[in-house]
Amino acid sequence: MRKSMIGLAIAAALAIPAGAMAQGQQFVNILTGGTSGVYYPLGVAMSQIYNEKIDGVRASVQSTRASVENLNLVQNGRGELALALGDSVAGAWEGDAEIGFDKKLDKIRGVSALYPNFIQIVASKESGIKTLADLKGKRVSVGAPRSGTEVNARRLLGAAGLTYDDFGRTEYLPFGESVELIKNRQIDATLQSVGLGAASIRDLASAVDITVVEIPADVVAKVGSPAFIAATIPANTYDGQTEDVQTAAIVNILITSADLPEELVYAMTKHLHESRDTLVNAHAAAKGITLDGALKAMPVPLHPGAARYYKEKGMAMQ
Repeated sequence: MRKSMIGLAIAAALAIPAGAMAQGQQFVNILTGGTSGVYYPLGVAMSQIYNEKIDGVRASVQSTRASVENLNLVQNGRGELALALGDSVAGAWEGDAEIGFDKKLDKIRGVSALYPNFIQIVASKESGIKTLADLKGKRVSVGAPRSGTEVNARRLLGAAGLTYDDFGRTEYLPFGESVELIKNRQIDATLQSVGLGAASIRDLASAVDITVVEIPADVVAKVGSPAFIAATIPANTYDGQTEDVQTAAIVNILITSADLPEELVYAMTKHLHESRDTLVNAHAAAKGITLDGALKAMPVPLHPGAARYYKEKGMAMQ
């Protein structure tokens, strides 16, 4: 019996990833978004995966204002992993002050492309909003200030010839709060950059009759960014939405810091892709996470740990 137990202990020690014991306990703070969006449940699922599968890791989840805040926190050493929209990541790498980056964020590194965010403009049916032009004079929430959603809002609305000044009132609120205001007839519409089937929009559609507003392909093209692509919200994604709706989509990116050890990022990348079922159970948007798509639209250099995993899988580095 004693020999058997010793053998099991040796096997367990050999199973620990190289470098894990040497580095001791590693805290991994996963930066997400509002609790009613997709980032948060996916972050929770990632934390569970990493706590279970990577020895020495203690992962936790932080709800934030999403993309722009997340990227700045990683740069400043206040988060180890972050979910962010691809156009915000590109802006961070370029130091785009207009969207919230006073200087180039030189410490951010790529782990994986994730799933596409769909720009979803949803209005109460009683507001009478059916098109982008109908937003003029209405009360609209465009997302938390300088969040990835709000950055998307400015760019897409600009391509449609609209500014916030065209609205009767502009609110800068997270998804859940925006929905509550529509339910209470305090605003008319919300723009949410989020995965299909978002809990916030499902909640709204179950409470009031809604209209999902079309974003035509020609408006998407006028944005002038390769991060934006024409996409479709399939019919019946939400209660009362009986037809396909044209919109725009942007790929989400999982970001880390250049300061993290290669072995740790290798393990996190590996278990991200090899525990996909757990992520899908957390939110259906994770079906869009694939190994084949992991390097698509990656606007920053890969972390060496992530690059090592993809090389092992025979993938060509961009």
